[in-house]
Amino acid sequence: MITIQPMTMADYEDVIKLWQATEGIHISRSDTREAIAAYLERNPEMSFVARIEEGKLAGAALCGHDGRRGYLHHMAVRADCRGMGIGRQLSDRCMAALRAAGIHKCHLFVIRRNVSGRAFWEQTGWLERSDLIIMSKELDA
Repeated sequence: MITIQPMTMADYEDVIKLWQATEGIHISRSDTREAIAAYLERNPEMSFVARIEEGKLAGAALCGHDGRRGYLHHMAVRADCRGMGIGRQLSDRCMAALRAAGIHKCHLFVIRRNVSGRAFWEQTGWLERSDLIIMSKELDA
């Protein structure tokens, strides 16, 4: 049985280990305990975890919005739990939370070399944008 529930800071240790172990997810200083706590506080009940038997973490999705657009940052499903519909369930819950908040569009970030991640998102109806590029700037530089 799979249970999907809002992510809390009690999930942090399990979630960060999953993200670190998942190819295609880049962990940065924005993923510290303090940074994730602040993100979850600003975006309550937008991020979710999936647990299977005995409460073992099977997947997690970090999602939020800026009042205009939604953003799905990190979503991962444990390799041995893939193919069970967990990724779709997590994504669906995130999108439902965004819709309930009045958000009509969501963006997600996929590392270009993450072939399996890109395939998943394409299979679930997401479109790669060819009209945009993402530009970033380190604010501490």
